[in-house]
Amino acid sequence: MAHREPADHYAEYYVISVAAELAGMHAQTLRTYDRMGLVTPKRTRGGGRRYSPRDIELLRRIQTLSQDDGVNLAGIKEILALTRANEQLRQENEALRQQLQAKEHAASRNTGELVHVPRSTAVVMWQPRRRRNAESS
Repeated sequence: MAHREPADHYAEYYVISVAAELAGMHAQTLRTYDRMGLVTPKRTRGGGRRYSPRDIELLRRIQTLSQDDGVNLAGIKEILALTRANEQLRQENEALRQQLQAKEHAASRNTGELVHVPRSTAVVMWQPRRRRNAESS
Protein backbone atom coordinates (compact mmCIF):
# COMPACT_ATOMS: atom_id res chain seq x y z
CA MET A 1 0.00 0.00 0.00
CA ALA A 2 1.59 3.24 -1.12
CA HIS A 3 0.88 6.54 0.61
CA ARG A 4 1.21 9.79 -1.32
CA GLU A 5 2.42 12.83 0.57
CA PRO A 6 0.22 15.91 -0.07
CA ALA A 7 3.24 18.22 -0.42
CA ASP A 8 4.79 19.92 -3.42
CA HIS A 9 6.28 16.61 -4.48
CA TYR A 10 4.80 13.17 -4.47
CA ALA A 11 6.66 10.38 -2.76
CA GLU A 12 5.73 6.78 -2.18
CA TYR A 13 5.58 5.43 1.33
CA TYR A 14 4.87 1.83 2.32
CA VAL A 15 3.31 0.33 5.41
CA ILE A 16 5.59 -1.92 7.42
CA SER A 17 4.27 -5.20 6.00
CA VAL A 18 4.87 -4.11 2.40
CA ALA A 19 8.27 -2.61 3.28
CA ALA A 20 9.29 -5.85 4.97
CA GLU A 21 8.25 -7.85 1.92
CA LEU A 22 10.07 -5.51 -0.46
CA ALA A 23 13.23 -5.68 1.68
CA GLY A 24 12.98 -9.44 2.14
CA MET A 25 12.74 -9.23 5.93
CA HIS A 26 10.28 -9.87 8.68
CA ALA A 27 8.28 -6.86 9.95
CA GLN A 28 9.65 -7.43 13.47
CA THR A 29 13.17 -6.96 12.09
CA LEU A 30 12.13 -3.56 10.73
CA ARG A 31 10.77 -2.61 14.15
CA THR A 32 14.06 -3.65 15.76
CA TYR A 33 16.08 -1.62 13.25
CA ASP A 34 13.84 1.37 13.95
CA ARG A 35 14.39 1.05 17.72
CA MET A 36 18.15 0.82 17.14
CA GLY A 37 18.13 3.88 14.89
CA LEU A 38 19.42 2.02 11.82
CA VAL A 39 16.39 3.02 9.75
CA THR A 40 14.04 5.80 10.80
CA PRO A 41 10.80 5.66 8.84
CA LYS A 42 8.27 8.48 8.68
CA ARG A 43 5.38 8.25 11.12
CA THR A 44 1.69 8.80 10.64
CA ARG A 45 -0.28 10.84 13.15
CA GLY A 46 -1.33 7.56 14.72
CA GLY A 47 2.29 6.41 15.03
CA GLY A 48 2.31 3.92 12.15
CA ARG A 49 5.59 3.48 10.33
CA ARG A 50 5.82 4.52 6.67
CA TYR A 51 8.87 3.46 4.67
CA SER A 52 10.16 5.32 1.60
CA PRO A 53 11.90 3.67 -1.36
CA ARG A 54 15.15 5.05 0.09
CA ASP A 55 14.37 3.29 3.40
CA ILE A 56 13.82 0.04 1.47
CA GLU A 57 17.23 0.40 -0.20
CA LEU A 58 18.80 1.06 3.19
CA LEU A 59 17.15 -2.07 4.61
CA ARG A 60 18.56 -4.10 1.71
CA ARG A 61 22.01 -2.66 2.35
CA ILE A 62 21.76 -3.57 6.03
CA GLN A 63 20.77 -7.09 5.07
CA THR A 64 23.74 -7.41 2.69
CA LEU A 65 26.18 -6.10 5.29
CA SER A 66 24.77 -8.48 7.89
CA GLN A 67 24.27 -11.68 5.90
CA ASP A 68 26.85 -11.46 3.12
CA ASP A 69 29.63 -9.51 4.83
CA GLY A 70 29.14 -10.76 8.40
CA VAL A 71 28.99 -7.29 9.97
CA ASN A 72 27.22 -7.12 13.34
CA LEU A 73 24.50 -4.53 14.00
CA ALA A 74 26.82 -2.22 15.96
CA GLY A 75 29.23 -2.25 13.02
CA ILE A 76 26.39 -1.61 10.58
CA LYS A 77 25.23 1.35 12.66
CA GLU A 78 28.73 2.84 12.52
CA ILE A 79 29.04 2.20 8.76
CA LEU A 80 25.72 3.95 8.15
CA ALA A 81 26.73 6.93 10.33
CA LEU A 82 30.03 7.27 8.46
CA THR A 83 28.24 6.95 5.13
CA ARG A 84 25.84 9.77 6.07
CA ALA A 85 28.72 11.97 7.26
CA ASN A 86 30.64 11.24 4.06
CA GLU A 87 27.64 12.17 1.92
CA GLN A 88 27.15 15.41 3.85
CA LEU A 89 30.81 16.32 3.37
CA ARG A 90 30.56 15.55 -0.35
CA GLN A 91 27.55 17.86 -0.66
CA GLU A 92 29.32 20.64 1.27
CA ASN A 93 32.42 20.15 -0.89
CA GLU A 94 30.36 20.43 -4.08
CA ALA A 95 28.65 23.59 -2.81
CA LEU A 96 32.04 25.13 -1.98
CA ARG A 97 33.40 24.18 -5.40
CA GLN A 98 30.45 25.89 -7.05
CA GLN A 99 30.97 29.02 -4.93
CA LEU A 100 34.67 29.07 -5.80
CA GLN A 101 33.93 28.61 -9.48
CA ALA A 102 31.41 31.48 -9.39
CA LYS A 103 33.93 33.76 -7.65
CA GLU A 104 36.69 32.81 -10.08
CA HIS A 105 34.35 33.53 -12.98
CA ALA A 106 33.41 36.92 -11.49
CA ALA A 107 37.07 37.75 -10.89
CA SER A 108 37.99 36.87 -14.46
CA ARG A 109 35.36 39.30 -15.73
CA ASN A 110 36.70 42.16 -13.61
CA THR A 111 38.24 44.78 -15.94
CA GLY A 112 39.73 46.92 -13.17
CA GLU A 113 43.36 47.98 -13.26
CA LEU A 114 45.90 46.35 -10.97
CA VAL A 115 48.29 48.79 -9.34
CA HIS A 116 51.42 47.79 -7.45
CA VAL A 117 51.56 49.28 -3.97
CA PRO A 118 54.99 49.01 -2.34
CA ARG A 119 55.04 47.56 1.11
CA SER A 120 55.98 49.99 3.86
CA THR A 121 58.10 49.01 6.81
CA ALA A 122 57.66 52.27 8.68
CA VAL A 123 56.19 52.11 12.16
CA VAL A 124 54.32 55.13 13.46
CA MET A 125 53.37 55.57 17.07
CA TRP A 126 50.37 57.71 17.75
CA GLN A 127 49.87 59.53 21.00
CA PRO A 128 46.83 61.64 21.71
CA ARG A 129 47.41 65.32 22.35
CA ARG A 130 47.19 66.43 25.89
CA ARG A 131 44.30 68.72 26.60
CA ARG A 132 45.20 72.08 27.92
CA ASN A 133 43.35 73.10 30.92
CA ALA A 134 41.67 76.54 30.69
CA GLU A 135 43.05 77.46 34.11
CA SER A 136 46.69 76.72 33.29
CA SER A 137 46.79 79.07 30.30
